[in-house]
Amino acid sequence: MLSLSPATRVFVAVEPVDMRKSFNGLHAAVETVLAQDILSGHLFLFTNRRKTRVKAIYWDGSGLVVYAKRLEHGRFGWPVGPGPSRSLRPEELTVLLHGLEARSRPRWYRR
Repeated sequence: MLSLSPATRVFVAVEPVDMRKSFNGLHAAVETVLAQDILSGHLFLFTNRRKTRVKAIYWDGSGLVVYAKRLEHGRFGWPVGPGPSRSLRPEELTVLLHGLEARSRPRWYRR
């Protein structure tokens, strides 16, 4: 279970990364792609091209922690937008990690 303090910010990389990356590769991506400090204690999320896998990395005060999740069905509702990253609220992180899409209307809805 991922337990974060209320002060922890969540940054999501908009562009996909190679999911073979682990501690060193994700650490480099945080500093070069997201232009953030890995030692800040914030959570950084990355996905693959198909948006079926997620890796998260953060500094817990004593070392780096990497979490990984793979969906068996469907895809993660990954945020899009300008720039290299987006910031998520804690409830949006929960929705994203459960494989749900945070939309105002269901996908099947038509006007």
